[in-house]
Amino acid sequence: MAREEGQKMVAQNKKARHDYLIEDTFEAGLVLTGTEVKSLRQGRASLVDGFVDIDGGEAWLHAVHIPEYSQGTWTNHSARRKRKLLLHRMEIAKIQRQTSEKGMTVVPLSLYFKDGRAKIEIALAKGKKSWDKRQSIAERTAKREVEVEVGRRLKGMRD
Repeated sequence: MAREEGQKMVAQNKKARHDYLIEDTFEAGLVLTGTEVKSLRQGRASLVDGFVDIDGGEAWLHAVHIPEYSQGTWTNHSARRKRKLLLHRMEIAKIQRQTSEKGMTVVPLSLYFKDGRAKIEIALAKGKKSWDKRQSIAERTAKREVEVEVGRRLKGMRD
């Protein structure tokens, strides 16, 4: 069997980019069991409620839902167990320093396979206020309107 190459996206947390202001991102490996890997290869996972916690110098991923493998037997995993993240010691120290500040948290952004290995992209983030969300929505709609108008003018259409 040939070795896998490239990147295969399994799950994304699109709501995290809307709810949080992303400061910094990290790529981490995951410690998984066999049935978790098989379930992920089927493209089944949810990052919506997930968060990262630093405990005893180790990073742990909590509340990420990887459903049980359908052909699994008594060796199947529990869907929302905590999973260890594989990060460098300096990265863990940086995350721990930053999260000790007020309002900072670590959220998962995406879960994917990179060259056959399960990886997760986590972000050091600060929660947005409701007016920040409205402002980013207004900026996005204004940008979209400008692109539409530029496209109409390039095509020679009038109002």
